[in-house]
Amino acid sequence: MSAQEQQDSGRVALVTGASRGIGYGIAEALVARGDRVVVTGRNKEALALAVEKLGPGRAIGVPGKAHDEAHQAVAVERAMEAFGRIDYLVNNAGTNPVFGPIAELDLAVARKVFETNVVSALGFAQQTWKAWQKENGGAIVNIASVAGVAASPFIGAYGMSKAAMVNLTLQLAHEMAPGVRVNAIAPAVVKTKFAAAIYEGREEEAAASYPLGRLGVPEDIGGAAAFLLSDAAGWITGQTLVVDGGLFLNAGV
Repeated sequence: MSAQEQQDSGRVALVTGASRGIGYGIAEALVARGDRVVVTGRNKEALALAVEKLGPGRAIGVPGKAHDEAHQAVAVERAMEAFGRIDYLVNNAGTNPVFGPIAELDLAVARKVFETNVVSALGFAQQTWKAWQKENGGAIVNIASVAGVAASPFIGAYGMSKAAMVNLTLQLAHEMAPGVRVNAIAPAVVKTKFAAAIYEGREEEAAASYPLGRLGVPEDIGGAAAFLLSDAAGWITGQTLVVDGGLFLNAGV
């Protein structure tokens, strides 16, 4: 019997945008400690591969677009049917389709970014609240970004949406207390396909400004999320944990 089969926390997490990258890293960390997970993603094939790696019986996949309200409802319904509960929600799904000055930003693109990055997170939180957490408690982690807590040249729409995620975290934490804790994680650059344009072909240069000497990896965020979604973080809510390899230290005088 594998270690994965031996462990069973009895807890269940729904992780959005988890076919790869940060979302997969979080799902992997939760499965490793004994949780079961429901993972979502747009690409059916990539999602199926992620479920296979996470382990049959430990994970199920629900393909769909995060901003689709019908998909949100189906994901929550599938989780309840398969596992009977949703203790944890991780809002990780996001998009960043444009680079350039915000003064020239196409407003249709801005709306798309907010719909995917912010409104979908609120939708999933409403769904899990109604289905399980309102009566039984739990925890939520929203994946924000350092772009949401500082000026972010050329990714302004993304930064605005992640700032909204930070505030959404505060609002939900206030309204859902005391039964549900809500926190956010604000990563700096993590080595994923999503962020490849920032570091690909110049990783050493990109990492030079990080006091810890490297860019992040999905496991770094997985560990942080696993902590916030644990009893060890039982007195932490409404906080945004910056996980940045020390990048913000460079803002000192």
